[in-house]
Amino acid sequence: MAALRLASFTLRPAAAVASPSSGAGPRSASFARAARGLPSLRLVPPHRRGDLARPRAAADAAAESYASALSEVAAENGTLEKTLSDMEKLEKIFADEAVAEFFDNPTVPREEKTQLIDEIAKSSELQPHVVNFLNVVVDNFRAGIVPQIVTEFENVYNALSGTEVATVTSVVQLESKDLAQIAQHVQKMTGAQNVRLKTQLDPELIAGFTVQYGRDGSNFIDMSVRKQIEEIASEFELPSVAL
Repeated sequence: MAALRLASFTLRPAAAVASPSSGAGPRSASFARAARGLPSLRLVPPHRRGDLARPRAAADAAAESYASALSEVAAENGTLEKTLSDMEKLEKIFADEAVAEFFDNPTVPREEKTQLIDEIAKSSELQPHVVNFLNVVVDNFRAGIVPQIVTEFENVYNALSGTEVATVTSVVQLESKDLAQIAQHVQKMTGAQNVRLKTQLDPELIAGFTVQYGRDGSNFIDMSVRKQIEEIASEFELPSVAL
């Protein structure tokens, strides 16, 4: 089982990618106001807790709508990159299913949920519009799809900034110079303006690394020793080697 690393490596041109309206300084904006302009968000709270049981397609559509509304506010503020950072913080927090279960539990008083939101906002130093976003999600019992919303927001950010995201898996953490070479290779193959690398560890690779990229992770480069052993075993028609 791979152990996800929290660090990421970014390769970008000398001039940082500017968000729309980046010429103006960040200003306060309300996610709730932007969300009201999108009927597909279904902002009327449900009468019963059934969101998490809905078909995955419906959850994906809701996640896309929330991400779209949030990206509009972030673009208006010129804070797309910082908002992406905030969303990655929320992704780590909501990786604990107990957090979403707490927020989506209709028997928990709203005051208690507000207190936890305030604690998350303070400890993670979230921007006001991201805090507004979290409040809207909680009010609509959608905390369970926060990880999906983060994924959709990353897709929007990548499209707007010309960024390709690649996941590098290795046995030990690679050095910055090695990650830079991998990022340059991915940039050359994809023609992306920017490349962001996410790293994770997997001791089962034995040595070497793998790189997965593309919107659906459909492109895969395997430079691991495990792969080489499998190829040798296949070439000589040897029985599978237990790794």
